Amino acid sequence: MGGVRTALFNYLFAKKHGGDFLLRIEDTDQTRYVKGAEEYIVAALNWTGIKIDEGVSVGGPHAPYRQSERKELGIYKKYADQLIQSGHAYYAFDTAEELDAMRKRLEAAKVAAPQYNAVSRQNMRNSLTLSEDETKKLLDAGTPHVIRLKVPRNEEIRFHDIIRGWVVVNSSQVDDKVLLKSDGMPTYHLAHIVDDKLMEISHAVRGEEWLPSAPAHILIYRYLGWEETMPQLAHLPLILKPDGNGKLSKRDKSGLPMFPLNWTDPSTNESYIGYRESGFFPEAFANMLAFLGWNPGTTQELFSMDELIQAFSFERVNKSGAKFDPEKTKWFNQQYLRKKADSELAALFAPVVEEKTNGQGAKGKGQDYIEKVCKLIKEKAHFVSEFWEMGKFFFIAPDAYDADVIKKRWNEGSAKFIAALATEYKNMGDFTAAEAERVFKATAENTGTNPGQVMQLFRVCLSGMGGGPVLFEMTELLGKDEVVKRLETAVQKIK
Repeated sequence: MGGVRTALFNYLFAKKHGGDFLLRIEDTDQTRYVKGAEEYIVAALNWTGIKIDEGVSVGGPHAPYRQSERKELGIYKKYADQLIQSGHAYYAFDTAEELDAMRKRLEAAKVAAPQYNAVSRQNMRNSLTLSEDETKKLLDAGTPHVIRLKVPRNEEIRFHDIIRGWVVVNSSQVDDKVLLKSDGMPTYHLAHIVDDKLMEISHAVRGEEWLPSAPAHILIYRYLGWEETMPQLAHLPLILKPDGNGKLSKRDKSGLPMFPLNWTDPSTNESYIGYRESGFFPEAFANMLAFLGWNPGTTQELFSMDELIQAFSFERVNKSGAKFDPEKTKWFNQQYLRKKADSELAALFAPVVEEKTNGQGAKGKGQDYIEKVCKLIKEKAHFVSEFWEMGKFFFIAPDAYDADVIKKRWNEGSAKFIAALATEYKNMGDFTAAEAERVFKATAENTGTNPGQVMQLFRVCLSGMGGGPVLFEMTELLGKDEVVKRLETAVQKIK
């Protein structure tokens, strides 16, 4: 969900300024490759309403858009070699055991953040500590090695973030990032910078977790001579758990999905439910995501994608984390559901009706009847998936009645009222909501009954439930014959 929000903010900003939204697959870490993930990303963006202008799945002038394919073309090694030649990067031949021993030495020395940097590299096996001849011999022998960024010691690194303003970091806090791994694959640190330059990226919008790496990225841009044309950076705030304690996790227990679409991780076989499969509308999902860390500065909360594009700006993105609110998320879907045409909702609900009624559907009343049911019950629903439980009585007469209401309201007098009402309704001609209500009140008056005492009981006799849609509109839709039948059945069945 956090990844989709990042994509959405990129998309809104690009579209507002007449730009293009690019999708690049950064698969340089092959140990984290997950089969099907790329197709999932494309499907999730399409469902959310984020249109890919250029990149994977659509192509474009800067192809290929998978970094693994770009690596095969030698694109990244060229720039790693350039940094070596200019003295801003170096070869490091340290083994995993040597790196582990270094970390333990630093931890024993109570170093706050043990890392491979301007100080610790002096005691390691690299082209800065080895002679030129020794380095050449190791390279010629094919000794496994990486290429690391040579970060200067005790230098101030400044950069501007669109959301956070000026950020100043001392280079002593920055480690010598690996730029090219021993398998020749670039790391994110080098690859995304080279690609952003070659793909003419103007703005790079990413999560807050990349902020600590940004100073190293500034140095790489500088050393490649690209600092003046580097993309403007924007680091988005974290999405926090509902209680505000910590970053939202894919295993969050809020009861709502953390993924846009259903996803099964093939490496663990863990399955996650998606927003789409949970009955959320894509417009509601996008609207909700936009409000996680951004606000329009007005009281308006419901925005179409076009309206979000017009209203969006990084000036109104928060620096602090955004709390995920499950109830507010459902509220967004409820608002979009209410705005849907009854015909659209009926098309979604009709298959459920067919399944639940064994093909009986609306009992010959047609699609128009289902549309009218949707109109009555949609005001109280968050999802179309709730429609059946809320409105099944429109299709199947109740076989049980709300016990609390019966216990409180059913007595000899109320039973007589229900029986009398059935008789009055049977004799009616024009069975509209207004007429049904008028006859209800007249029958109550004639039998000496307080209407307020039997209103809910009347509803229970028709639907079995103590709550539901507008009562007399519901009565009209059920129709005279069905209402009379249900009232007579209630008098016989309820004790």
